[in-house]
Amino acid sequence: MSRLTQRAATPPAPVPVRELSVVSADGSRLHVELYGPEDAPAVVLSHGWTCNTRFWDAQIRDLAVDHRVVVYDQRGHGRSPAAGAGGYSTRALADDLEAVLKATLEPGRKAVLAGHSMGGMTIMAAGGRAAVREHGAAALLCSTGSSRLTAESLVLPLRAGALRTRMTTAVLGARAPLGPVNAVSRAILKYATMGRGSAPERVDACARIVHACPRGARVAWGHVLAELDLEARIRELRLPTAVIAGTDDRLTPPVHARAIEAALPQGLGLTELAGMGHMTPVEAPETVTAKLRELVALYVTVDSAGGTAEAVSEEEVA
Repeated sequence: MSRLTQRAATPPAPVPVRELSVVSADGSRLHVELYGPEDAPAVVLSHGWTCNTRFWDAQIRDLAVDHRVVVYDQRGHGRSPAAGAGGYSTRALADDLEAVLKATLEPGRKAVLAGHSMGGMTIMAAGGRAAVREHGAAALLCSTGSSRLTAESLVLPLRAGALRTRMTTAVLGARAPLGPVNAVSRAILKYATMGRGSAPERVDACARIVHACPRGARVAWGHVLAELDLEARIRELRLPTAVIAGTDDRLTPPVHARAIEAALPQGLGLTELAGMGHMTPVEAPETVTAKLRELVALYVTVDSAGGTAEAVSEEEVA
C-alpha cells in the first residue's frame, strides 16, 4: 500500500463540539476540547510526553457517540503554550488536571480519568488532589511508570546499569531536533515506542504527532521524567484503577505496570497486551476503548433528571 493510500484511509480528526482555554494554578493556559453529548457519562483523557489531543482520536470517535469526552493538550504540547521558568514539574501536571476537571465538569459530576504515559503520571501526581476526589469515578493508567524510568528503560540495547541509565537520561533531555517524518524517523520511532507488528498507518500517525511536539517542551518534560518519583503518590490515588501495558514496551516496560498495580489502594488488575509497545491507545485502540467503556459501565451512572454523572459504590458493583 502506498503512503498516499495509507493516509487516505486514515479517518479525519474528530470535530469537537466545544473548545476552551483553561487557566492553571500558575497562569499557564491549556487547550481543551469537548466531544459528545453534554449530559452523557464523562471520560477525561490525558496524553503522554511529546503527544497531543490527536493521540486519542480512536477513543474519541468511538466514545463520543454516547459519552462526554474531555481531552486537553499538556502544557507546551499541541495548542497549549509553553510554560514559563520553573513551569515543568509533576506538581504542574497535577495542577493542570485539576484545572481541567474544575472547568469542564459541574460540581460533584464524576468521570473516568484515563492517562497514557505522562498522562498516567499526571493522574498519579494528582491522586490526592481535591478535584480528583470530587470528580474521579475510576481511572485507567496506560503504559506508564512511577519512578526509575531511565534505569528500567529498554530503548538502548545495553546491559542494565549506570552507563545505560546515564545514556537514557541524556536521550530524554537531548536538544537535537527530531527532523522530518520519513522512512528513517518512522523506523526509529517504531523501534523505540511501538510493537513489531504495528500497522504502518498507526506508526505514521504516531510519528506525526511526536514530531510536532515543540523541542522546548520535549526537553523540559524529558528532564522531569528522568527524575520522576511518584511512588508515594500512587497510594493517594484512591479510585478503582485499572492498568494496561504492552509486553514489548521499551520506554516503560511492564515492570512499571506491575509495581503500580501492586501499590494501588483500589487496583482492578493489570492487562498486559502481547506484542504491543508503548503507544497502546493507538496500537490497540479497541482494547483501550473497551476498558474505558467497562469502567464507565461499572462506576459511572447518569442521573436522568439532571444529567449528572455519579460514582457507583463498590457495594452496588458487587
